[in-house]
Amino acid sequence: MIAPLKIAVAGLGTVGGGLLKLLAANAEPIAARCGRPIVVTAVSARDRRKDRGLPLEGVDWYDAADTMAAHADCDVVVELIGGSQGIARRVVDAALARGKHVVTANKALLAHAGTELAQAAEARDVVLAYEAAVAGGIPIIKTLREGLAGNRAQRVYGILNGTCNYILTNMRRTGRPFSEVLAEAQKLGYAETDPSFDIDGIDAAHKLAILAAVAFGTEVNFAGVHVEGIRAVGALDIQFAGELGYRIKLLGLARMTEHGLEQRVHPCMVPLETPIAHVEDVFNAVVVEGDFVGRVVSEGRGAGEGPTASAVVADLMDIARGRRAQTFAVPAARLQRAAAAPMDRHRGAYYIRLMVRDRPGVIADVTAALRDEQVSLESMLQRGRRPDEMVPVVLTSHDAEEAAMRRALARIEALDTVLEPPRLIRIESL
Repeated sequence: MIAPLKIAVAGLGTVGGGLLKLLAANAEPIAARCGRPIVVTAVSARDRRKDRGLPLEGVDWYDAADTMAAHADCDVVVELIGGSQGIARRVVDAALARGKHVVTANKALLAHAGTELAQAAEARDVVLAYEAAVAGGIPIIKTLREGLAGNRAQRVYGILNGTCNYILTNMRRTGRPFSEVLAEAQKLGYAETDPSFDIDGIDAAHKLAILAAVAFGTEVNFAGVHVEGIRAVGALDIQFAGELGYRIKLLGLARMTEHGLEQRVHPCMVPLETPIAHVEDVFNAVVVEGDFVGRVVSEGRGAGEGPTASAVVADLMDIARGRRAQTFAVPAARLQRAAAAPMDRHRGAYYIRLMVRDRPGVIADVTAALRDEQVSLESMLQRGRRPDEMVPVVLTSHDAEEAAMRRALARIEALDTVLEPPRLIRIESL
C-alpha cells in the first residue's frame, strides 16, 4: 500500500467531529477502496481544552487555522469553519498558495469567491473540492461534473435548505402559523437562534450559485441570484395550495435564457404529481434536466454531521486515488461570464392571495388591474361571508411577465377594498 494521504482539519464542530469519527470508524474500507489510508495529521479549533470525544492521539494541534494550513505536514487542508471571509478565507488561501489540495463544505465562500479560488487552485495544479457545500449527503456536484458530463444542462432546481423544508412541511401538516413552527424547529436544532440565513433564502442562494456554475460552465455569480425567503408564506396560502393541487416549497432554480442566466430562490407552488412535491421535513432534493438524459432526481439529507462528513470523505477519497476534476466542470479560464437574467423578464404563472372587504365591485376592480397589464386569469377562489367582512380571494394566472404582474399588484394594493398587501407565489411547471 502506498503512503497515506495526510490531511489537516480546520474546525472541529459538528461536521469536523463527524469527519474524524467517520474516518476512524471506516478506516479499513476507505483504505481498501483508495489503495491507501487517509490519516489526520493536524487539527485546529478554538478551544483545545474541550473534550470532544474524538480520536486525536498523535495529531498536531494548531491554535491558528491559517498557520496550520501553511505549515502542517499534510497533503490536503479540510476547511470546515464557514463564512465567506475572515479565517476561513485565510485558511483556503494559505493552503492553495503552498500547493496543498483543499476540501471544503463552505458554500458562502464558494458563492462569493468560487471563480477566484478555482483560478488559484488551477494555477498551483491542486484540487479544490466542495461536494459537502451543496445538498449535504447528495452527491450532486459529482453527478453534474461526471455522471452527466455528456449532457447540456437545460435546467437545475431543487430544495436546497432543510430548515425551510421542515417549516413548510409542518405548517401544512399541522395548520400552525410560521412563527410557531419556526420556534419548534429552533427547539429541535433544525434552525439557528438567528434563523435569517435560512428562512430568508440566503443559504439556498449560495448553493444555487454554485450549482449553476457547474451546470452551465459559468463564473459563480451570487449577486445575480434573485432571493426571497419564506417569512411571508401563511398557513392560509398552504391550505389554498392544497385545494389547487399544489404544495409550497422553497426552491432554487437556474436555467439559461435568452436574457442570460436566470437564478432565483423563492417559494413556489409545485404540482402534487411532481417528485419534488413529496420531499418532506429536513430532506433536500436536486433535479437536473439534461438534453440527452432527461430528468434526474436526487434526494437525501442536506445537512448534519453524518451526511456532510460523508461528502467530505468522498472528496478526500478522490484525491487519494489521484482523480482530478475541474472545479466547476471546465477549466477556470473557460468559465463564461454570463449576464444575469433580470427578474422582471421572467415569465410564468402566479398565485395571488388578496384579503379584501366583501363589497360589490371588488372583483371587477381587481380583474381590471390585471386586464390592463395583459395578465390572464386561470382560476379564482372566493370565500364570502357577510358584507364588509374581510375575506380571502385567491387568483391564479396563466403565464405572464413578472414586471407586468408587479405593476398590476401595485394598482390592486392601492384599492381601498384591499386590506393587506397581496401575497404572490410563483407557480412552477416542473
